[in-house]
Amino acid sequence: MECGGNLSYDPAIKQYACKSCGLTFTQQNLLEGREKMLRTEESADEEKKRRHKDYLKWWLSDKKK
Repeated sequence: MECGGNLSYDPAIKQYACKSCGLTFTQQNLLEGREKMLRTEESADEEKKRRHKDYLKWWLSDKKK
């Protein structure tokens, strides 16, 4: 998650380990990280929609100068 490397499951410690940087994650850590990424994507999408709506509102208004 941190470096974008591949994760492999280590059954001895019951955690996922990054092959690139060596960080380890529990299944709960991965689920929380995934939820956080999804919320961030939604926020960015909502921001894009809001900006588009504001632009359209400005474009259709009579106060363009």
